[in-house]
Amino acid sequence: MTQAPVRSRTARRRHDREIVALAVPAFGALVAEPLFVMADSAIVGHLGTAQLAGLGLASALLTTAVSVFVFLAYATTAAVARRVGAGDLQSAIRQGMDGIWLALLLGAAVIAVVLPTAPSLVDLFGASETAAPYAVTYLRISSLGIPAMLVVLASTGVLRGLQDTRTPLYVAVAGFVANAVLNVALVYGAGLGIAGSAWGTVIAQLGMAAVYLGVVIRGARRHGASLRPDAAGIRASAQAGVPLLVRTLSLRAILMIATAVAARLGDADIAAHQIILSLWSLLAFALDAIAIAGQAIIGRYLGAGDTRGAREACRRMVEWGIAVGFLLGLLVVLARPAFLPLFTSDSSVKDTALPALVIVALSQPVCGVVFVLDGVLMGAGDGPYLAWAMLLTLAVFTPAALLVPVLGGGLTALWGAMTLMMTMRMLTLWWRTRSGHWIVTGATR
Repeated sequence: MTQAPVRSRTARRRHDREIVALAVPAFGALVAEPLFVMADSAIVGHLGTAQLAGLGLASALLTTAVSVFVFLAYATTAAVARRVGAGDLQSAIRQGMDGIWLALLLGAAVIAVVLPTAPSLVDLFGASETAAPYAVTYLRISSLGIPAMLVVLASTGVLRGLQDTRTPLYVAVAGFVANAVLNVALVYGAGLGIAGSAWGTVIAQLGMAAVYLGVVIRGARRHGASLRPDAAGIRASAQAGVPLLVRTLSLRAILMIATAVAARLGDADIAAHQIILSLWSLLAFALDAIAIAGQAIIGRYLGAGDTRGAREACRRMVEWGIAVGFLLGLLVVLARPAFLPLFTSDSSVKDTALPALVIVALSQPVCGVVFVLDGVLMGAGDGPYLAWAMLLTLAVFTPAALLVPVLGGGLTALWGAMTLMMTMRMLTLWWRTRSGHWIVTGATR
């Protein structure tokens, strides 16, 4: 009678060690990413308002372009982890190389689009006459680094699949430091202005990509994996990424709709919404770190044919997601009075944001479950279901959000709709994990 509880405690401790070992470095790497833009903004901001406005617009366009291809990391993590679980490291790294080649091809395609259309893109987003030239300059130069950015995404997926999240943390920190130093040297030392900031970012991204490629190439040579592009493998990587692309675009559409609705509510509401959205994104990093651990761990268990281990790991990570969600929600409630003055001194913006922040705090345990189960299903390679579930969520959220200006309730009601969206995601993901249809064992799904 006592053996089962002892075995259960032992399994929980093992899962806890795995989750912490993967999630903590992953969180550090995730937080380092937005610091690139913050460093650029801090340095360029001293050149003038027009330069900073141009940087802000160009950075938003670049961030959107790169985030659309985040499937390069997610799909690669799952595919590599499965092969690691199956004990086939040569095939795992070969799969990773296919993802990297796909990243290079997509990066070249993005450059081909952005370089000639940069002025039109800037105009489309309403840049002022003074800011537009700086935005075009930054966008054109920085776009040259997009292939490197996408290689970083794919390579990060390779290492996560290999159960290594420490190397991405080290590379991200080194890249941030290099970016800051290069920006100062080129913007002020070389007198290149905003162009220097763009070149500094490109050089830093190329350096990060080179480090990642060095690590992956060493692994390929050690395990006898080919480095040559394989059309079938690249095509398979693209096919695995399409459903995750649909999922990402649907989520982006939700965020854009929420921002558009907030803008219709008034200046105080849109200002408060942007503050809350920045906090919500920061909280998401902590929860996404557990999801990343889930992708790597679940993929490995399924690749090894260990369905019991996969179920136990899923259950334990859900418990982690709920616990971290409760902790984050409590921190939001306690930090509200100190948090808002960091962003605004306008009492109307504060008054608008305070009740909406309560909704955000209460929704964090739900968010914790969503992020974890999202990671579990990604690790299982269940991309098509994730795509359909997100499209259904978009269909539910859109009318709820659009009714907010009609029915009233202001920003608090809008974030109520956002919580409805997360609840819908939780229900669809929970149903899938309960059904067991995601559990497909073997080196490939």
